[in-house]
Amino acid sequence: MLFVFAFQTGHTTGPSLNNDKLYKFAYSAEVYVDRVKASLQKSAGYRISSGVDVNLLWRNPDNDDDQLIKITMKDVQVENVNERPAAKNIFKGKNTEKIIGKEYLEALQRPIVIELVRGKVKTFYSYQNEPGFTQNIKRGLASLFQLQLHSGSSPEVDISGKCNTTYHVRQDQVTKIKDLDSCEIERKRFTSHNRILDVGTKGTSATVYVLEDSFIKSIKAEENFVFVLNYRRKTGAKIVSKQRLELKSVQAGMGLIAAKQVAGVIKTLDPNYVAMPLEAEPVKSECKKCPSLSEHWQSIREHMHPDRLSKPEAAKSFLSFIQNIRKATKEEILKIIKSENKEFLPQIVDAVTSAQTPESLEAVLEFLDFKDASTFILQERFLYACGFASHPSETLLKLLTEKFKGDVANEDIRETVVIVMGALIRKLCDREGCKLPAVAEAKRLILNRLEKATKDDNVRMYLLALKNALLPEAIPLLLKYAESGEGPISSLAATALQRYDPSFLTKEVKETMNRIYHQIRRVHEKTVRTTAAAIILNSNPSYMEVKNILLSIGELPMEMNKYMLSMIQDILHFEMPSSKTVRQVLKDMRAHNYDRFSKMGSSSAYTGYITRGPDVSSTYSLDILYSGSGILRRSNVNIHVFDRHTELHAIQVVIEAQGLESIIAATPDEGEENLDSFAGMSAILFDFQLRPVTFFQGYGDLMSKMLSATGDPMNVVKGLVLLTDFLQEIQLQSGPTASAEFMAGLAIDISGGMEFSLWYRESKTNVKNRVAMFIAGNTEVDSFFVKTGMETTLETETSLDFISTVQFSQYPFLVCMQMDRVDSPFRTQMTKYESLPSGRRYTARRGKAATLAGNEYPLHQENSNMCKRVIGAKSDSAGSWF
Repeated sequence: MLFVFAFQTGHTTGPSLNNDKLYKFAYSAEVYVDRVKASLQKSAGYRISSGVDVNLLWRNPDNDDDQLIKITMKDVQVENVNERPAAKNIFKGKNTEKIIGKEYLEALQRPIVIELVRGKVKTFYSYQNEPGFTQNIKRGLASLFQLQLHSGSSPEVDISGKCNTTYHVRQDQVTKIKDLDSCEIERKRFTSHNRILDVGTKGTSATVYVLEDSFIKSIKAEENFVFVLNYRRKTGAKIVSKQRLELKSVQAGMGLIAAKQVAGVIKTLDPNYVAMPLEAEPVKSECKKCPSLSEHWQSIREHMHPDRLSKPEAAKSFLSFIQNIRKATKEEILKIIKSENKEFLPQIVDAVTSAQTPESLEAVLEFLDFKDASTFILQERFLYACGFASHPSETLLKLLTEKFKGDVANEDIRETVVIVMGALIRKLCDREGCKLPAVAEAKRLILNRLEKATKDDNVRMYLLALKNALLPEAIPLLLKYAESGEGPISSLAATALQRYDPSFLTKEVKETMNRIYHQIRRVHEKTVRTTAAAIILNSNPSYMEVKNILLSIGELPMEMNKYMLSMIQDILHFEMPSSKTVRQVLKDMRAHNYDRFSKMGSSSAYTGYITRGPDVSSTYSLDILYSGSGILRRSNVNIHVFDRHTELHAIQVVIEAQGLESIIAATPDEGEENLDSFAGMSAILFDFQLRPVTFFQGYGDLMSKMLSATGDPMNVVKGLVLLTDFLQEIQLQSGPTASAEFMAGLAIDISGGMEFSLWYRESKTNVKNRVAMFIAGNTEVDSFFVKTGMETTLETETSLDFISTVQFSQYPFLVCMQMDRVDSPFRTQMTKYESLPSGRRYTARRGKAATLAGNEYPLHQENSNMCKRVIGAKSDSAGSWF
């Protein structure tokens, strides 16, 4: 019979041991690792069991609630947590000393001493030079002896750190609930920037004490940790940790040690005892047979060749390389960078930058020379990897700000530096880092230089940075440039405003957008006006705002009429938030009549679902705006992914053109008579605006490109992106350390092109998106003598093409838009394992492979009818483009 709980005057409700007694317990600690919904009967795991002797050494003569207790583990055993056949039992034929090691077993079975004051562990005494692993197992056992006999909540320190703990007392049962999210303990943890790309976590901890005649009969404790990918909740893992302590007998024991102070008792007992924190100490088992960084690189090198980058194996190799770089020194990283040839260097830079350790950042910046324009490709890959960083540091932003202020040989790289600074500002601000000195300095630099900028190229550069930063304080500047800037500048400022959450779009913003759309103060280009309309319609528009937009249809340039009509129809068809107000306005026959709704043209806007699932859904939107002569002004492809809480702008590819009417001797639209010939492409990838690329600028450049055109698309972005980057180290209450790591790598190649055939009076835009994705999850429990865990992998590859063909030999000209996805192979595998340092290992695997059938995404019926005519006309004719 264990602790006597005294309720007399002067006592608080803490446990009190009887004098001269030895309490003998059976103790077990179990861990399980498996899929989230799997039964524990088939889980990987192990059990440590032992006898535990407990006896009272000393009681404070002035306070009965202050006691010194000795706890000793005996007859330690290690075994499978579930029954296994002999061939699959890694512990078979090995005694405990062989499994744990003589030194560790001796340390584990050395007694610990705890001072209990009012039921809480005030001091934990052990031997200083013991291995951290064994100390933590004993800390886990000591933490169980901490309880109170009255209901209530308070912070409590145990092996898990300082945690908010709640006690529920009911007759002979005490339940202790620990809020694991509140625990203050130093453990490595990082998450992905966007919630959709991140991992959902949940942890629970409960300990139940059963009393009998005011004595403790048993203790059962259980912790559960669950991890799931937010965008695919089938991919996940759980860790379950259980402890059980059961009283077996009470025997005659040693007498108390006579002393007035705790220090005297400890000195008498063993002067080698030292007071230690009850909180677990960080421990990590060393990998004895792991390859060096150079050896690992050689094993994956072939998969990182540029020609193989759109394969899942490239993404898989990228992830494993990052994991190894994170353990490497600056010198080891530099050795690989300096010894590799230029074909592989861009991929190495992707991985080294994505590792996001101080060593990897120092190595890559020591290697890259921004004063040397010849390494443009490597500098760009470094900067883009910074822009995609999952958990960027203030140091990274500070270093980029210094680079921007310094000497940068290539102007495109200088522009990319500031664009990436904008992305880092946003990510750091989203994590409550807006007041960090480096963030404040970068914000000040961009805003001040934009206000003073006189050259269009500089204005554009800072506007692109703000399009990534999305600073609330930048809105007045963006409004100024949207309303009074020249065409491309005005358009860029408007699209930057379009990226803000509607909650930031104040009355002033909407008033400015209305002035732009209705051309109250000056004439604006169609691209700016349609963006202004989209902002109004997407930010809770008033009845009058919608009515004025609808009344304008019919008074606009021909193709803009058709585009706005298509936008309104898309709002209704897709049930967008403003659809309710639009329906109210359409009851007014002045706004809704045949003349207005029968306007001819080829411009269009359409939104549809790619997937609708229980975890996330994704939509595609295609909108295309032409000039009155049939020349493309803007095509816009968007893919959004969203769940119930948040949204991710996964892809946007915009092709814009202007001033091309002279090629076909056509008349420009009103307000667009003096535009320079230009075509270019801009892309957003996972909420990060990339530096736009130019196909041609000016009439001379246009003619030379047309005469030398190969029809090959221009690359916008090619490389490896770390999409999901999650690591959480967990201190289990029973002593071992656990970790959950989920990573997703994307090998991506986005290219686009624009072609003209003067002979056939036809133009074509083509956007190709080739992607391969690899997801790797490893959930592991590491006790120095055994590891158990589960690895999960998922891989897929696909290609998504958007083709727009225009035949402008007649009016209305024929437009065919196609959005196609090829067949996509899809493979998953799950491996559970248990392993000993000797190399003995048990594994159980399950896999699944399937092919997602290719798909041509539907657009509106009008487009389908036109595609039949365009494709039919093309099959009747032959010949080359130029």
